[in-house]
Formats: sequence, structure tokens, C-alpha cells
Amino acid sequence: MSSVIGYVVSELRLLRTQLALSQEDFGRTIGYSASHVSSVETGGRPPTTEYALAVDRTHDPLCDGGKGGRFTRMLRELSKVDPEWLREWIEWEQEATLLRWYEPAWVPGLLQTEAYARATLAHNLLTTDQMEQRVASRLGRQAILASDRLVQFVAVIDIMVLRRPVVGRPDVMPEQLAHLAKMGELPHVQVLVVTEDAGLYPGLQGGFILATQADGSVIAHLDHQARAQIVNGADDLATLHGTWETIRGEALSRRQSLEMIKEVAQKWT
Repeated sequence: MSSVIGYVVSELRLLRTQLALSQEDFGRTIGYSASHVSSVETGGRPPTTEYALAVDRTHDPLCDGGKGGRFTRMLRELSKVDPEWLREWIEWEQEATLLRWYEPAWVPGLLQTEAYARATLAHNLLTTDQMEQRVASRLGRQAILASDRLVQFVAVIDIMVLRRPVVGRPDVMPEQLAHLAKMGELPHVQVLVVTEDAGLYPGLQGGFILATQADGSVIAHLDHQARAQIVNGADDLATLHGTWETIRGEALSRRQSLEMIKEVAQKWT
């Protein structure tokens, strides 16, 4: 957890202990479950604007209605470092039972090494603190692939993801592909590769993620140049499901994909 988010979380925990409330009692006052409060306080899920507003409305006498109070202001400042849409998406990601991620340009964030993550963020004009926060957030999200509640994860990547160099850092790609192969061998993780033989296929227009929730509903995450977008409209989801099936149909099998990843990894050494 980054120092910025950690400060907000520690202040939320301090407020609850000062009120002499258990997590269950505190959750009841703000309309959240004890498990949700615990997850926020331990860094399992990020404190969202809605959560902060619920805390402010109940426990901040200076709360200004819809504008919120102390914790809402904290998250407003935090959004300058970690955008609210990302914190909202992490909520859905943490609760997912199945994640399907297509990526034509990068190794998916849940499978990145620290060095690779830093390389992907290097050109975003971030301050040192912002960089540290973004890297910590991205690496922290990977815990869902190693938790007791294992999420099924299927990643489809374009072959160029394996071949694109990190300029000036020849050590990054060998480590990243070794990690990718290791993750792909886990029983609940699949990493599938689309090769050049697919030609121009629909996925090349942009990456996306489909997060299936415990109730069977699906939330999508779309990446754009300026920002990302969370999508849950029926028509958009139907389109993305169709695109996913087309892309997966172009990919190599799981075994063939692992062999391809290992083969390309050898070329980086």
C-alpha cells in the first residue's frame, strides 16, 4: 500500500478506534458490512468516494451534505495521484470470480513485474511520489491471484507484447517473460497468445477487461489514451463479449502459448 493511501486508511482506522466501535458496529453506522470495513482497513480494497462520504455524513459534524467532509476531501486530493475511476474499478476487480483481460500493447497489470510496471509508467510525467503510488497500487492488486479466494484469470495478449523492448533496459523483458510463464502455469491462470498468423483481428483496436461478479453480472473496463472507462451497459457488454470470443478464437492453446512465451524469453537472454 502506498504512503498516500496508507495515510487515509490509517486515519479511517484511527477514527473507528477513537469512537470505540468494532468493525461491525462502525460498518453498521455507515451502511457497510464488517468485512468491507476490514478490507478497507487492511488494504484489501481502496476507500472509494462513496465510502468516504458515508463516513463523513455519519461521523463528521462539519460534513457539507453531498460535498462531504474530511475523508471526502482526502480522496479528492488523492484522485490527483490515483484517479477515482481506477479506485472504482479495483472494487469490481477485487470482487470478481472471473477476470478476462485482453491486451494488445502491454503485459496485463496483474502479471507485471515491478521493473516492467515502472517502465510502462515512465513516460506519464509523474512525480516521484505519484510513480511510487501507481507502482504500489498496481503490484498490490496482484494479490488477488494469490489469495485464498482464487479468481479465475484468463489473459489474451498479442505476440508483440512479448517482443516489444524496453529501451535502455535489456534486463526487464527476460525477467518479465519468465514471470509471465511462471504465472501461466498456475492452475487458475491462463495466458494465451495471438500470433501474427491472425493478421488484422478485432482486438487490435484496444484492450479491455471483463470482470464477472459472484452474482453472474459482468463489468467491463476499457482503456483509452486520456483515461479509462467502466462499462456495464447491456449493448456494450454484448459487443465486448463477442469481441472477446473472436480474439480468444485466434489465440494459441494454453500449452502452445506457454511454449511461445518461453521461446521468446530465450531470445531475450
